[in-house]
Amino acid sequence: MASLSFTQIKAGNSASGFVLTRRSLTFTRPSRIGFKIFASQTQAEPDLSVTVNGLQMPNPFVIGSGPPGTNYTVMKRAFDEGWGAVIAKTVSLDAAKVINVTPRYARLRACSNGSAKGEIIGWENIELISDRPLETMLKEFKQLKDEYPDRILIASIMEEYNKAAWQELIDRVEQTGVDAIEINFSCPHGMPERKMGAAVGQDCALLEEVCGWINAKATVPVWAKMTPNITDISQPARVALSSGCEGVSAINTIMSVMGINLETLRPEPCVEGYSTPGGYSAKAVHPIALGKVMTIAKMMKSEFDDGNYSLSAIGGVETGSDAAEFILLGANTVQVCTGVMMHGYGLVKKLCAELKDFMKKHNFTSVEDFRGASLPYFTTHTGLVRRQQEAIRQRKAIKKGLQSDKDWTGDGFVKESESMVSN
Repeated sequence: MASLSFTQIKAGNSASGFVLTRRSLTFTRPSRIGFKIFASQTQAEPDLSVTVNGLQMPNPFVIGSGPPGTNYTVMKRAFDEGWGAVIAKTVSLDAAKVINVTPRYARLRACSNGSAKGEIIGWENIELISDRPLETMLKEFKQLKDEYPDRILIASIMEEYNKAAWQELIDRVEQTGVDAIEINFSCPHGMPERKMGAAVGQDCALLEEVCGWINAKATVPVWAKMTPNITDISQPARVALSSGCEGVSAINTIMSVMGINLETLRPEPCVEGYSTPGGYSAKAVHPIALGKVMTIAKMMKSEFDDGNYSLSAIGGVETGSDAAEFILLGANTVQVCTGVMMHGYGLVKKLCAELKDFMKKHNFTSVEDFRGASLPYFTTHTGLVRRQQEAIRQRKAIKKGLQSDKDWTGDGFVKESESMVSN
């Protein structure tokens, strides 16, 4: 019988940044044709390229904000390996206020017989945003854009509740040439203590005000990163889009306590005998993320122009199938962070190959061919009951057999007789 165990791991300091290039960019999304795609006799190689808020990417796979985008060296590696875009680790004006601890990660494994070598299914972190000086991160953003002018670099930013600070940060980040900005309204630990991160994303009135400041200043596309630690995630997503953001990203990590060490009786990850709740990610959160993304996608489809707004999905992506599920719900792009920490930057090649295999299986030639194709098949529980009752009624109607003597046929006489037997 499978059991669960956790281990804590140590990590050195990490950091990262963000950048952008903006709006007044409208594009008309090509028509989508659902599941029935008719292939030519010679099947073309599927095209993974996507255009999102006017930004052209070679594939929909994006490095999510966190350690995989912490400095120039790792972001360069991501571009070289073929990621569609890179979102740098979140930056703020004063990195001196950001003090990380070690260890700051803990992992949950699915184990047999208490083995500590089981598959990693959960990952908790208590890591903060970038602790590197903003000037250093900005210099590296510019260097990356100079060296990779045709690749998409996105800056992740976060600030305290201060209009001038937000607008100064946006101005300085945009000067580096980044292609877009993701606003971190969702970090669940550490930063909310300073009324940052999830403290904003969980308060729709505050979110609307801050989004107004941001979108009055930004000149590149802005994505608002949503927290899952809220009852109805569609509410802050709606506020962000209504306040001028071109897109939303979901989900950030889920508030969690990884576990208690039953030998020491201390929580994990353990820092000098103490811990704090952190953000949960990896495979175990994927179904939760699918549910949150579905909720946002349905809201966007019913209330916003699908061609002018975007949805970037995040949560437990380690395979091309994981990504396909998000795209089938309506996501334009799929972000990966913990997956890179577990499998390396080369993971993108596997993701692309597996997504292409899925597309070939269904004769899809582009990502747009199947984006959102599964969304119409979600309804309410009341809707499920109604549909099932109607299906039962139709089956019973068929069971009753012929309606008139004129309907008898010679070829189907035996089956027609049986259709009218009561038991």
